Amino acid sequence: MKAIAVIGYHHTGKTTTVVNIVRRLSELGYRVATIKDIHSEKFRADTPGKNSALHIDAGSKQTVARGLYDTSLIFPRTLALNEIVPHLSADILVIEGMKDAPVPKIVCAKETKDLEGLLDDTTIGISGIIANSGYKNDLLPVYPIPDETNALCEMILARSFELLPAADPDCCSRCGTTCLQMAAAILQGKARREDCVLDGSPKITLTADGKEVQIVPFVQDILKDSILAILKNLRDIPDNARIEINILP
Repeated sequence: MKAIAVIGYHHTGKTTTVVNIVRRLSELGYRVATIKDIHSEKFRADTPGKNSALHIDAGSKQTVARGLYDTSLIFPRTLALNEIVPHLSADILVIEGMKDAPVPKIVCAKETKDLEGLLDDTTIGISGIIANSGYKNDLLPVYPIPDETNALCEMILARSFELLPAADPDCCSRCGTTCLQMAAAILQGKARREDCVLDGSPKITLTADGKEVQIVPFVQDILKDSILAILKNLRDIPDNARIEINILP
């Protein structure tokens, strides 16, 4: 699944930009998923006191609220990007917010001062209110919305890449960079998406209830070395044998 993010401060045209991107990509036949990152203290995915909220209050770690018109999967905590993604199925993920996500970004702004601190090596374009004011940038393309939606989507399709693992840099730095730095290097032509070590052939895999769990290389090494050290004390295991261990609850 490829991914991009539309970032910017409040009331700079992020949602308008996202809506137009999603509409156009959908018209082109792509399956699109979206994430909206919300920082308001007032926002809750569930309403306190309602039945689904009571399930969570009782200790449920995941609650599905199925209605006549839609279905919500509610977690009683903030999820990291790499925890959200396994629950999505799409060709392209469009994120509104998450300026630290390791993906190409469109920056929305109201005026030039809003761009300070937001433009970085993962920025591939500028949009939002400032783009409709005639603003030009010497280094980045500017996309007024809705007039330049088609051009913006063409650029997104050309420059986006398969989502990086968004792994904790304290656990996975085998490639020498963080996922955010890797994303910037890919966009600058200094690295390839295939350079991500975590996406390479794993030394050990782990599944839970049929779903593969992502394990960073450092933890893979620990698990592999520990298991092999124990198995050396067992008989009838040929050298280089493929080993499978199932742990039942």
